[in-house]
Formats: sequence, structure tokens, C-alpha cells
Amino acid sequence: MNTEDFNFHLPEELIAQTPLEQRDSSKLLVIDRESHEMVDAHFDHILDELNPGDALVMNNTRVLPARLYGEKPDTHGHVELLLLKNTEGDQWEVLAKPAKRLRVGAQVSFGDGRLMATVVQELDHGGRIVEFSYDGIFLEVLESLGEMPLPPYIHEKLQDRERYQTVYAKENGSAAAPTAGLHFTQELLAKIEAKGVKLVELTLHVGLGTFRPVSVDNLDEHDMHSEFYSLSEEAAQTLRQVKANGGRVVAVGTTSIRTLETIGSKFDGQIKADSGWTKIFIKPGYTFKVVDAFSTNFHLPKSTLVMLVSAFAGREFVLEAYKHAVDQHYRFFSFGDAMFVK
Repeated sequence: MNTEDFNFHLPEELIAQTPLEQRDSSKLLVIDRESHEMVDAHFDHILDELNPGDALVMNNTRVLPARLYGEKPDTHGHVELLLLKNTEGDQWEVLAKPAKRLRVGAQVSFGDGRLMATVVQELDHGGRIVEFSYDGIFLEVLESLGEMPLPPYIHEKLQDRERYQTVYAKENGSAAAPTAGLHFTQELLAKIEAKGVKLVELTLHVGLGTFRPVSVDNLDEHDMHSEFYSLSEEAAQTLRQVKANGGRVVAVGTTSIRTLETIGSKFDGQIKADSGWTKIFIKPGYTFKVVDAFSTNFHLPKSTLVMLVSAFAGREFVLEAYKHAVDQHYRFFSFGDAMFVK
């Protein structure tokens, strides 16, 4: 298949720039892949879509304030670093701007020297491996100096950092939020649990590759970014029990889907505790092994995320649903509205 097969018209004004005041006040488009029915609702309607005995699987990753603005002590030239992943010890893979100023051995100072970065390796496309030096605890220093790495299509400044975190975020490590989870409140989750739905957490640390456009025409030539995932034995046992009892595994967002399907692909459809790095590319033709339904936000044209949704519900039906969402003025992307796909 070709990348252009997943293109659609999206007016720029439908790209949500700020989160809604209430997390669960967003709209929800429910689509049924069997009947091809579409229902317009509000997000709290998701409670009606979940059945006693189902499992709701959520990604508990927490976004790091991973964008740092500093300067080179020798030239006072301004430098921006975006932390991608911790490689070992105090070394991190970063995106650097302007990268041409940062050769091996170059140093960058942040917060008047409270945090220093030294370039130890040059990578492609502006990537660098840097080693940080600091006093105290790195994450505390980062919290005080860093900014939230909002996606490139959001131009408004975020007033409250926590609105780019899910209410269940706890495992530090993401460069972007698992945005399908931003709609849930503690109150809504309590109602879901009270209905007899199991709440299950896993971790996938979201990399910036999730925003990177597909640059090839032929999907077979696309190289997916790698992301770290983890599923505990307790979570795996709960999911196995839910499946054995006839319940559904309902994933919150594409990151949860990618983790569950990575494990399902690795263990011949079995759900086992596991951790590692995944580069799974789910596109039409893929057979789902674990996930029975999911919620997700509305994604970029020609993105791997639209391809994933299309693999589950069919490309033509998904593009039809997206056209409906555009016509009905749904809000798109990270701070936008949601779909429930069953």
C-alpha cells in the first residue's frame, strides 16, 4: 500500500491548540467495524461502551519536561535540546538545534550552569548523544529547567503542565503524551471500575517518532521508530483471566495497542509479562492478536497511527469516519476529541 492511500483533507482550524477545561467533556465518535455504524457522543459515553468483565488497558508513562534551552559557554550561542531517551547512566539521545554547532566535545549550559551537557557522539538528522552533569537528582533538575515538548502543530503555550499528563501517569520516560488517555478523570475511572471493568496499566515510553511523517511512498519501506515497553506479571495475569472469561481487552490509545500487539506477536497470541523495545508497524493486513476494541484520538493524515486504526477497522471505513469527524467539526490531535473503535 502507498502512504497517499491514508491521506484526507483536514482544515487547520480543527487542530486543537489547547485542552478543554474539563478532561472528559470532549466529543466521542463511536464506530463499529462490523455494522459500519457511527454514533456521535460525549466522552463519558465510553462508560456505556464498556462491559462488566472487560479490561481497560492504560499506558502509565509520564512525559518528561524534555525541552531544554541553553547556551554554549564559549560563544553564548543559543541551543535547544530535546531529550528522546536515556541510553545509559547520565547519557541521553537528544535532538539538537542548531546541530551543526554541537560537535563531539561541545558543551551546553542550562540554568546558569546548574545543568551541563557534553556531546559524546554525533548521530544522523540532528541527533546527538550527550552526557549531563549536575548536582542533586537529575529529574528534579529537569523539572525546574525543562519545558513540556508539545507537538510541532501546537502553537499555544500550555498554561498547566499537568494537562499534558494523564491522571494515571507515573513512570517517567516519554517525550510525548499518550494522548488518548488525556480524556479520563479519576471520577470516570472510578465509575468504570465500579461497573466491573478491570483497570490494567502497562508502560510504553512515547518517542518523538510518533510525530514523524512517513517519508516513503511504499509502506513496506518505512522504518518505524523504537520505543521501550513493559507489562508486569500481575497485568498479564489479569488480561489472561479476562480473555479466558470471555471479556474484551480494550486499549486506551495506540501506544497501549502497540505494546499489547508486540507481546501477542512475540508469544503466538499469548499474553505474557515482558519488556523491551518495539518497532512494530501495524498497517492493513495485520491480524490483531490481543486487542478487541480501543479508544484513540484523531490523527495526522498519512500517519502510521491512521494506518494502525485502518488495520483494525478497514481503511475505507476509517477514512469515512474521519470525513464525518471533519464535517462535524471534531477537534483533532493531542488536545482533540476521541474515537471508540469496536
